[in-house]
Amino acid sequence: MSKIWSDERKFQIWLEIEVLACEAMAELCQIPKEDAAEIRKRARFSIPKILEIEKRTNHDVIAFLENVAESVGPASRWIHQGLTSSDILDTTLAVQLNESCKILLEDLHALRVVIAEQARRFKMTPMIGRSHGVHAEPITFGLKLALMYDEFGRGQERLTQTCERIRVGKISGAVGTHAHIDPKIERTVCEKLGLKPATLSTQIVQRDRHAEFMSMLAVIASSIDRWATEFRHLQRTEVLEVEEFFGEGQKGSSAMPHKRNPITSERLSGLARVIRGNAVVALENVALWHERDISHSSAERIILPDSCILLDYMLAKLRDIVEKFQVYPERMAENLALTKGLYFSQSILLALTRAGAERKTAYEAVQRAAMKTWKGEGTFAENAKREPGIAAKLSSSEIDHLCSLDIHFKYVDGIFKALGLE
Repeated sequence: MSKIWSDERKFQIWLEIEVLACEAMAELCQIPKEDAAEIRKRARFSIPKILEIEKRTNHDVIAFLENVAESVGPASRWIHQGLTSSDILDTTLAVQLNESCKILLEDLHALRVVIAEQARRFKMTPMIGRSHGVHAEPITFGLKLALMYDEFGRGQERLTQTCERIRVGKISGAVGTHAHIDPKIERTVCEKLGLKPATLSTQIVQRDRHAEFMSMLAVIASSIDRWATEFRHLQRTEVLEVEEFFGEGQKGSSAMPHKRNPITSERLSGLARVIRGNAVVALENVALWHERDISHSSAERIILPDSCILLDYMLAKLRDIVEKFQVYPERMAENLALTKGLYFSQSILLALTRAGAERKTAYEAVQRAAMKTWKGEGTFAENAKREPGIAAKLSSSEIDHLCSLDIHFKYVDGIFKALGLE
């Protein structure tokens, strides 16, 4: 990913755009074909020389053009004919974003492959589901991971759509009117670069496209943060159902030798904040003066490469966490047993209403049994059997059946099938 955003790659694309434009002009008989061939053959650039010239010109594109002209000779007069700097800059940016999208989509695919493997592995591993951080009803760890798989599938879908809208170049001149360059040249150059020509542009490609792209990166980063936070919670000492891999020789704290901290997940949560902040900058870049100002340019040189490189790294690290994490089913079972079956309360409540009880009366009866269990007076099933408002409607065997994990997991197979994880 970093190579895509290197100066070397940037200048390669700049040069290719200029050469392709000259070749397209030659095909339209606007410049001599032999000069276009000479440009293709001889055009070169030197990054140190470009930087040296830029100290004098204080203009990167002009510095580049002067350096390339030195390698070409007289035919160089056709280079940049009718173009403006943003024709080069924005079209190059589209190429870089398109190449970055391909890597990020590959990253998302690779992550989902690993998540799918782990989801299948732990498909029926029981654990407690939590709402407000408090024990709610049973789920399986496989279901939790299936949810993760589905979420990053949406990330893939969104990024695929956004990549199409960002895959747009422009060769339309100083204010987008093609006053000095034929639209056919724009179409030819963009096509050969794997881009679509902008239907209409000003001096630039409009920044709503880039804002959407950055927003999508921020959404994916936020999904990474969501799951990094989930794994951090699951690694807390009081929970300890899942733990980041801790390698031999790894250290968790400079002060406390016993520590095994979820450092990678914490790192991902921090980096997600950076990408979300960058997305705000991209949104600020949408509003520019008239046909263009350059207030967006300096910011984009930071936020776009940094965000693409960061997200590439984050997706790889999250994949590594999921692939190597330590899962403790026995600890999940211990935590599931902590409340002595309180999570079966809704099963009893619904059974009572089906048996004819008024909902308020049924709720209060189940709550009375539950509160006894909270206070340590036996299991929920035992207290339910002793509660008159429940026992009057449900037999002991019915209560035992209702206090079963099978009720909670009967649709797991169907969910996995719907997600393509069967």
